Amino acid sequence: MRHELKIDDRTLSYLDFGGPGRLLLALHGGLSEGAHYAGLAASLGDAWRVIAPDQRGHGDSDRAAEYSRRGYVCDAVALLEHLDPGGPVAVLGFSLGGINAYHLAAARPDLVAALVNVDAPVEGAEGPSPFDFLHHLPYTAPTREQLVAACGPFGESVAPSLRQLPDGSGWRLPFHPQDTLATLAEFRAPQWDVWTASRCPALLIHGRRSQALPQEQADAMTARRPGTSYAGLDTGHFVPFEDPEGFDDAVAAFLATL
Repeated sequence: MRHELKIDDRTLSYLDFGGPGRLLLALHGGLSEGAHYAGLAASLGDAWRVIAPDQRGHGDSDRAAEYSRRGYVCDAVALLEHLDPGGPVAVLGFSLGGINAYHLAAARPDLVAALVNVDAPVEGAEGPSPFDFLHHLPYTAPTREQLVAACGPFGESVAPSLRQLPDGSGWRLPFHPQDTLATLAEFRAPQWDVWTASRCPALLIHGRRSQALPQEQADAMTARRPGTSYAGLDTGHFVPFEDPEGFDDAVAAFLATL
């Protein structure tokens, strides 16, 4: 079920997949939204109540004035305080969401009982950015078909998530390209100090063919942070989409140990 939370003058939209189980906060990746965790929620069943927000500027949530890491973390804190789960919760994040998740664990260890990082690095990969295409991506178009076509090879994957504008004048992406570029600009310096700052149990789910998180860095992340286990899957960076069954199984196996 979809709900809304007002943070200052913004709306943060989130999905509550329900169930009597413990709360799992699931933070999506960039160019994405909370609805992409529907499969995980179904797989976990009643054991876990999955809460999946559309992070600022994504999905049905309002755009924000800025996209600092602190801003993302403050939104997650506000949501958890609103939900009032009665204690720390498990937090999962993929890519952008994974970075936000380990920043949340470092900033507010009182709110995070366990951490699942899905292919989120602590250092940027060398070479050209795979997100350079965002510089040329439109945010809106008069018709759904025009927007899909304007997105080129990316159009087919984003098509199911397009939104009609409130006044009916056209269609928009579920994220703004410039907001995503602003978010990426925040990830400059290595984040090792943040990654190793928390002490809760953690799992790193890694796509062994990921260009975003090289194997050497994934191994170092597991070794340097106490209490961190590793699950490698035969995928690229987009682990939950390339191997949803393997992803669901890895998450469930880790959560069962808590």
